[in-house]
Amino acid sequence: MALMITAECINCDVCEPECPNQAITMGDEFYRIDPGKCTECVGHFDQPQCVQVCPVACIPVDPRHPEDQQTLWHKYRRLQAVGQVCGAAAGG
Repeated sequence: MALMITAECINCDVCEPECPNQAITMGDEFYRIDPGKCTECVGHFDQPQCVQVCPVACIPVDPRHPEDQQTLWHKYRRLQAVGQVCGAAAGG
């Protein structure tokens, strides 16, 4: 499952730089997680890094986006492939 940030977020800015997929951005009132980019850090770390650093524990699993480990792994691989294609295009 993708993660989500709840309204308890205090906008402390510690989660955004920890996300290896750049899935966390500032929303209208507090940070948000793009479920299309969130892999719960599968492929990068053993645990979701945003959850590890969040001082108010406001990052639960998003029940609107159920995904198993295999699905998260496939999303990670897709995101990596897109990143490589974009990097190659930018490099020349």
